[in-house]
Amino acid sequence: MPQIQIPSPLRQYSGKQASVEVPAKTVGEALDGLVSQHPELKRHLYTDEGKLRAFVNVYVNDEDMRYLQKEATKLQDGDTISIVPSIAGGY
Repeated sequence: MPQIQIPSPLRQYSGKQASVEVPAKTVGEALDGLVSQHPELKRHLYTDEGKLRAFVNVYVNDEDMRYLQKEATKLQDGDTISIVPSIAGGY
């Protein structure tokens, strides 16, 4: 089963879990499974229109899904999905 790594700032919405296993064949299915298990995460990951927020980066085994097939990226057992929120700021 693919495993989704939850970043520290979002763990308060995932029952304090650092990772969650979700049965899924694609990245989109995995993220859907994640938000159905932990509905509070949805507003942090998706816009009101149901699109992944621009500042949320999703990696499959260290590859940015935007350079693969986005939400349609196929998954295999043992794959790791990492959610990485962008950090803005500086001088």
